[in-house]
Amino acid sequence: MSTTSRRTAADPTATPSAPPRPGAAARRDAEATRAAILKAARHLLARHAHADITLKAVAERAGVSAPLILKYFGNKDALFARVMSFADDAEALLDAPLDDLGRHMVRHVVVSQREQGADPILRIVFAPLHGEHGEVLRANFRSQVTARLAARLSGPDAALRAELAVAGLLGLGVMAGIARGEEVRALPVDDLVARYGPTIQAHLTP
Repeated sequence: MSTTSRRTAADPTATPSAPPRPGAAARRDAEATRAAILKAARHLLARHAHADITLKAVAERAGVSAPLILKYFGNKDALFARVMSFADDAEALLDAPLDDLGRHMVRHVVVSQREQGADPILRIVFAPLHGEHGEVLRANFRSQVTARLAARLSGPDAALRAELAVAGLLGLGVMAGIARGEEVRALPVDDLVARYGPTIQAHLTP
């Protein structure tokens, strides 16, 4: 009698563990590869003009081959259309109740920079580098980040308050990620959230 049969006989209610589903590991690998490609493209987009970024450079940074990028995204324009979208980033950035949203957004920006090596919204700072593609970046940012945040706010001047709140986040991102302010970068996440979160929250729930 097999081990599984003996275990089932001893406990009739026991359910043998199901074998791994075929293809599950392959799907995880594919998702990880797509994520690595997008992260590499975002990194390059924040440092170089769109026209100067090659698929080879993205592939080298992501640790994959250029043909693999074509397999997953089709072409350079399709890849950077994904990179220039803030939709997924905004989903995570705004995923908190309104009365705690300022602290959540600060924490999300700081943790993304420190632990994931990427800022969810900082790439808008580099829009002037990208010519006509910069206009796409700006339009996406306005509709997917600031307008979406404004829609959650009540009271007067919601659009202005949303822009001021996001401006505060961008300032924090620039100081930590670009200017590399030593004091800001050395401060523990919880302390930074406690100090800076209320500044952002003041625009959201004045």
